[in-house]
Amino acid sequence: MVSAIEDYAFIGDLHSGALVGRDGSIDWLCLPRFDSPACFAALLHDDSAGRWLLAPAGGGLATRRRYRDDTLVLESEWHTAEGSVRIVDCMPLRGEAADVVRLVEGLSGRVTMRMDLRLRPDYGRIIPWVYRAGNGLRAVAGPDAFWLHTPVEVYGENLTTRAEFSVEAGQQVPFVLTHKPSHLVSPTKPVDALPAIEATERFWRTWMSRCGYRGQWDDAVRRSLITLKALTYQPTGGILAAATTSLPEQLGGPRNWDYRYCWLRDATFTLQALIGTGYLEEATQWRDWLLRAVAGDPADLQIMYGLDGTWRLPEFELDWLSGYENSRPVRVGNAATRQFQLDVWGEVLECFYVGREAGMAASDTGWNMQRALLDFLESNWQEPDLSLWEVRSEPRHFTHSKVMAWAGVDRAVRSVLHHGRWGPVDRWEKLRDRIHEEVCEQGFDAERNTFTQFYGSKGVDAALLLLPRVGFLPWHDPRVRGTVDTVRRELSEDGFLRRYRPEADGGTDGLPGSEATFLVCTFWLVDALHGTGRRQEALELYERLLDLRNDVGLLAEEYDPATGRHLGNAPQAFSMVGLVNSALWLSGTTDITCVDGHRAGVRAAASLTPDPAKGRP
Repeated sequence: MVSAIEDYAFIGDLHSGALVGRDGSIDWLCLPRFDSPACFAALLHDDSAGRWLLAPAGGGLATRRRYRDDTLVLESEWHTAEGSVRIVDCMPLRGEAADVVRLVEGLSGRVTMRMDLRLRPDYGRIIPWVYRAGNGLRAVAGPDAFWLHTPVEVYGENLTTRAEFSVEAGQQVPFVLTHKPSHLVSPTKPVDALPAIEATERFWRTWMSRCGYRGQWDDAVRRSLITLKALTYQPTGGILAAATTSLPEQLGGPRNWDYRYCWLRDATFTLQALIGTGYLEEATQWRDWLLRAVAGDPADLQIMYGLDGTWRLPEFELDWLSGYENSRPVRVGNAATRQFQLDVWGEVLECFYVGREAGMAASDTGWNMQRALLDFLESNWQEPDLSLWEVRSEPRHFTHSKVMAWAGVDRAVRSVLHHGRWGPVDRWEKLRDRIHEEVCEQGFDAERNTFTQFYGSKGVDAALLLLPRVGFLPWHDPRVRGTVDTVRRELSEDGFLRRYRPEADGGTDGLPGSEATFLVCTFWLVDALHGTGRRQEALELYERLLDLRNDVGLLAEEYDPATGRHLGNAPQAFSMVGLVNSALWLSGTTDITCVDGHRAGVRAAASLTPDPAKGRP
């Protein structure tokens, strides 16, 4: 197995996804959905938990790999003493079943190849029953059935399906792994590898042809958008945070979480990225998913939901897995689902406002739901919460949470004044002013000239960088400049930002261990530097962040400057969204401040000329 998270590439079919290592092994695959139990889980244990290796028999890492242009079709090449070979990997868009296609292409010489297929459904726990079926193999285990189709002779050894063969220049050898629920009939016809790869390429190139971004960082933005699309669950439009679970925030540590769900607070940032690059259809689908997911009693609003809006995501541990590089426990589900995080109500209201500004079709039903969310916010904004960072200690009055409560009420006021919605605007305006006054009094440390992580705190957190972004204060306000400087000084590790430092107040966030720098927080710093008039510093930091991408343009959740390694779940949607939004902001093609009575995150540079030194236009 490869070891580093950055050594993995990602392929997917808009229902599920796989991580492919530089050694030619697929070490993570969940079927039929992103959040299904993995049938390859070597990523979180070892080979015995399931994987699919296809590589030169001599081993070694791929000499070169890339995605084919604007697609999610992966090419990996090995240059060996025997010759050169390429493997093409992709997951075609769903037909009657889920497929993983792998095509071996001889480039030069004659290369001896090896294939090891070890299917282990239920996160490596189940050994399936395998037998021959026609010219291939069938494996069955409980609810899952798999078929392997290839012209190569395969055999069983040590509960593994193996093959050894040679490929010469010009030869192509296909392998297709197909999954269907075991109670359904077998696929009527195996997928033909070459046409499937070509069709997959056409889909992605057609989708990328709609991209409206043209700028200095075109390649990085386009790859990020492809990754966001690939992390979308097509049947519902929900966008998951990451394709993996339990990749650690500290090697050997316990901060290992399941990210295969949809976080509400990611919605606004994701909408801005999609709308700002011309993907209004995807943005609408994401907004509509959100509308369905949050339907119900506003008091029951959760911070995250399943891909289809599922509410219950119980957290449990898989004790038979040793974890990535012995980072236990391996978790499925997420107990933070039921936390009270006040900012989410504001995030949801802002999300709908961003959609309204972008011209998305609104409905009375949607507005009635927002009114209900506002009623809850009005009665509960003074309650302490656990913050957007999902701490597992006692609730506090987190400054960012209160600011997002302010933002939710502000968007309601603007919806009435600018969009013809109906509501008690006078009452909302007074509430908005009351929240603003309290935050400025209790969440600001005048001696240090900075907002603080929570009322009375001596520490700061990276979310404070978002205060001007939501319009709480203009960029030119000296309190904003002071907060940006303090956050940068106190949370920086080699120029990259941590979320916060629990020890700043002599306490803890309720969790053992530590974590690395958060990439999306550092993208927020890029935006804040630009917003406060330090464009050159913002550009330099942005370029440093781009340099952290792996060889195929992907980012995980975190980065450890001490080791130079990616940490946390991957690929991470929030990191890729941050990359896109910062590019739009630095390119002058979007307004990062989402409140001024115009279309937020959509306007072109010709109609928007922000002066970072003077605040929002």
